[in-house]
Amino acid sequence: MTGEPALRLTVFIGENDTWHRKPLSAEIVHRAHRAGLAGASVFRGVEGYGSSSLIHTSRLLSLGEDLPMAVVIIDTEERVRSFLPELEEIVGDGLVVVDPVEIVHPRRQAR
Repeated sequence: MTGEPALRLTVFIGENDTWHRKPLSAEIVHRAHRAGLAGASVFRGVEGYGSSSLIHTSRLLSLGEDLPMAVVIIDTEERVRSFLPELEEIVGDGLVVVDPVEIVHPRRQAR
């Protein structure tokens, strides 16, 4: 199976991060949609820590707030790179990672 080269854009943020009183993850997804990117998914972590070094976990009720989240977008290099300035405007303490991936379209076999 051969694939197509692409980029994966992952934005690591906190569950409580907002942009104009709206969840930051939703803002990123809506901006990606408006920019015509192929798709975006938001994943909620069960445990993690970032630049603050505070561990956030869903296992302890008192610390179950502001869990880590990842917004993942995969598209062509041109589209992903042209979207990066949008993130510079809205992602404060988050982390933005871009890495090369290969998109593989498995052939469906007739049954």
